[in-house]
Amino acid sequence: MEKWDTEIKPRTGLFDIDFKEIWQYRDLWSLFVKRNIITSYKQTILGPLWFFIQPIMSTVMYMVVFGGIANISTDGLPQPLFYLAGISLWQYFSSCLNSTSSTFLSNAGIFGKVYFPRLIMPLVSVTSNLLKFFIQLSLFVVVYLYYVVFTDVQIAINAYALLFPVLIIMMAGLALGFGILFSSMTTKYRDLTVLLGFFVQLWMYATPIIYPLSFITNEKLKFIMALNPLTSIVETFKYGFLGAGSFSWWQLGYSFGFMVVLMAVGIVIFNRVQRSFMDTV
Repeated sequence: MEKWDTEIKPRTGLFDIDFKEIWQYRDLWSLFVKRNIITSYKQTILGPLWFFIQPIMSTVMYMVVFGGIANISTDGLPQPLFYLAGISLWQYFSSCLNSTSSTFLSNAGIFGKVYFPRLIMPLVSVTSNLLKFFIQLSLFVVVYLYYVVFTDVQIAINAYALLFPVLIIMMAGLALGFGILFSSMTTKYRDLTVLLGFFVQLWMYATPIIYPLSFITNEKLKFIMALNPLTSIVETFKYGFLGAGSFSWWQLGYSFGFMVVLMAVGIVIFNRVQRSFMDTV
């Protein structure tokens, strides 16, 4: 009986994910991550500086419109610090969601030519955007240190800041879950691509990015806002590092459970679609 180095078998279960196989393709994973990072601003004049320019311009715009004209509270925190905290988190989530949601459509060419675990591509998007996130987060750290060292502003960092790795995992999991779910559905329903872009824009305003949760006084509306799984993540980050905002283990647990269920549903549909998506793309 002949022995083969690699044996490709059809998936038999909806949750049949070969994590060992994904690990075996880790070199391909890292190669795609490098490609995504290098090609992002390869033919631009400012190059990686755009990682800093985008959040700076967004922060200035928020300070003028929401802080100056609308006069929306920032929980007593300096406006640049408050807005940068929310922008850093939101841009990571939205970038991951937008890139993973086009997994099948963007990679149909390579999927049709060579075999590798399809789940690698959305994982590549989450990983490559993670590097961009930490680059942009360094801007938040610089502004943070400025206010701590050179001003009299009282910023109370506390032990809840240790939850930061958990918050990153939750954001990545939510973006991955929503992304692969939308990616699976857009193979047949292209209208969802347009809908997602519109939905992401509205979603930001339903998340306490440009305003604190305490700004909402209506209890029913605050409860609806708490149903947004990103609300507790953003509020926990601000509460841990800035000492402002709100924290609830129940809300954070809800967001974590939402992420787990969403990823399970997304993986089930992703595994089902990847078997025959080439027939519909």
